[in-house]
Amino acid sequence: MNRRHRYKLRIRWTGNLGEGTRNYRAYERSHSIQAEKKAEISGSSDPAFLGDPERYNPEELFVAALSSCHMLWYLHLCAEAGIVVTAYEDHATGIMEETPDGGGHFTEVTLNPIVSITDELKIDKANALHSKANEKCFIANSVKFPVLHVPVCKAPGDGF
Repeated sequence: MNRRHRYKLRIRWTGNLGEGTRNYRAYERSHSIQAEKKAEISGSSDPAFLGDPERYNPEELFVAALSSCHMLWYLHLCAEAGIVVTAYEDHATGIMEETPDGGGHFTEVTLNPIVSITDELKIDKANALHSKANEKCFIANSVKFPVLHVPVCKAPGDGF
C-alpha cells in the first residue's frame, strides 16, 4: 500500500532593499518560511553567499531535516524494541562542495547522536537500531550521498 503525502509551505523573500535584484550585492537573502498554523522560520543564505549569519540557511535546514527524521525513526524503533530512551541529542554535520560552475552538492552528512537509555544491557541493541533508522528515514532515502552515524549510547551505570 503506497500512500502519498503532500507538504505545503510558503517561502517569502523579504530582502528587497529598494532596488530589487539590480545586482548581486543590491539585495539581502532574507526570507521567511512558514507552513499553516506553524511558527515562521527566518531564513537567509549561508554567510559565504552574502547571507545573514543570524538566520537559518537552506543547508542547515537540510542537515536538520536528516537529523530530525533519523531521530524520530530511532525513537520509534526503540519504543518497539522495548528500549527506553530518556534523552537524545545530535550534533550533526554536513559537507557541501561547490562545483566550478557555481553550483554544488552535499557529499556526506554525519549524525552524532548521544542517547541515554535506562538499561545498560540494551546498549548494543540501541546502537544497532541507528542502521535500521537510517533505512527507514524518508529524508535519508531521498539523498544520493552517505548519511553516516557515530552514536554514543549511555545508561545509568555509565555515569550520565
